[in-house]
Amino acid sequence: MNRIKEVLQEKGIKQVWLSEKLNKSFSMVNEYCNNRRQPSLELLYEIAKLLKVDVNELLISTEEYENEKN
Repeated sequence: MNRIKEVLQEKGIKQVWLSEKLNKSFSMVNEYCNNRRQPSLELLYEIAKLLKVDVNELLISTEEYENEKN
């Protein structure tokens, strides 16, 4: 699970911008943002670099994930 959508919202950045920077389709980025698909580690690092955050900020901890399931 990732927090890409939340980080984009916190920074006021649109998914369209991210899709253009990554050279990916909007639908692909939207799938990442809605956790229907997960980006590769390499892509996750690229996203973190573009958003100027540590890659850990894009990940949900195991504890958070467990809490969301319950």
